Amino acid sequence: MSGDEMSGGRPGPRRFSVLRSWSTAPYLVGSGLAMMGDNIEHVITYWVLWQKFESPALVGFQLISHWLPFLLLSVYAGSLAERFDCRRLIQIGQGLFMLVSLCWGILFLTDSLQLWQACVLLVIHGLAGCLWGPAEQMMLHDFVDREELPSAVRLNATFRSLGILFGPVVGSALLLGLGPTWGIFVNIVFYLPLTIFLIRTPYTGHLRSGGVRTARTTLIQSLKVLAEVRHNRAIIGMLLLAAIASITIGAVLQTSMPVFGGLLTGPGGDSDFTYGVLLFAMGAGGVLGGFLLEATGWVPPTPAAATIAASGLGASSIVFAFTSHLWLAVVMLLLAGVSKITAESTEMAIIQLQAPTHIRGRVIGSYATFGPGMQTFSGVTVGVLGTIATIPQAVIIGGTILVIGAAAIGAYVLTGRPNPHAPITT
Repeated sequence: MSGDEMSGGRPGPRRFSVLRSWSTAPYLVGSGLAMMGDNIEHVITYWVLWQKFESPALVGFQLISHWLPFLLLSVYAGSLAERFDCRRLIQIGQGLFMLVSLCWGILFLTDSLQLWQACVLLVIHGLAGCLWGPAEQMMLHDFVDREELPSAVRLNATFRSLGILFGPVVGSALLLGLGPTWGIFVNIVFYLPLTIFLIRTPYTGHLRSGGVRTARTTLIQSLKVLAEVRHNRAIIGMLLLAAIASITIGAVLQTSMPVFGGLLTGPGGDSDFTYGVLLFAMGAGGVLGGFLLEATGWVPPTPAAATIAASGLGASSIVFAFTSHLWLAVVMLLLAGVSKITAESTEMAIIQLQAPTHIRGRVIGSYATFGPGMQTFSGVTVGVLGTIATIPQAVIIGGTILVIGAAAIGAYVLTGRPNPHAPITT
């Protein structure tokens, strides 16, 4: 369906219109730079922690500490985004990121890093990301009207993907060029553009909704938001899609990439080079997919589109795990990246458009719980399946479950009666 058809004959929003506005473009760029800083910190600190402690248990804790706050606290973070100025919540999150980088740098400089200190900083870093997420999405709803919201969500996801793609590259360059100590100090700079921009912008995340919610919500009460949207099959379906993708594929592809780097390297080849190519391919697919979606407008924010994209992620992962040809593996990872950003941006657009105004923050937080939060279990998925079978077989099983599960969720959403209380998406 074309943009004109979806809007009842009215001209649809211009492609990349969000990037042409000085109100929104700096926000998207700043978010991308902040995500780059997040990934730069991972590159530098994970390398130092392994060199100093050589602890597999700490490696596992790095994954858990990053994703567990999303699983446990994202809905409450969404509740905070409903009650307070989203600009300030994001700035607090960015301030925590900068504080953590500063503390890493001081500990590296004084050679006084201890295991308990590393664990505390890893937890604070995870909490900062959890606090940032719902407030960031609420700001998008303030920047643009409903017609342009899917575009804003796509481009925000695209710039974050750019940060994820180039963060390891820049992090490696800082590590090699300046060393871990000064590299982590320089990393603080990547959080400043977004923090400074939020001082100047008049948007709060609540201008279109008429103001903040004044009632306080406890952590337990915030979790009851699912009961309020249980009859909205579009929202529930998108939450389930995010959850099944995170558990089955999620971070599994990235964590298992070193194994595939060795399997896809020919005799006399360099497995490290192959590993880098594979990682870059999936990241590039996400960036390419985001810009392609915005340029063409081919994918509307509908549950059917999200379901097909999630199935595409599973199918491309299956083919990737089966192949023994590097060129085909790269193509499949590009397709996986395109499918992933298509599914996630479409799901978030539907969540934003369908969520009732008075609980929008908590619904967005629920998506973070079901999506990023569920990646807490992706390590268990690949670990258990990889032990029973092999890592490639674990990816094949995960991809198959994702394809079948996405089809079932799509049937659940599309065959249900329309919710008469749900907002009409544009």
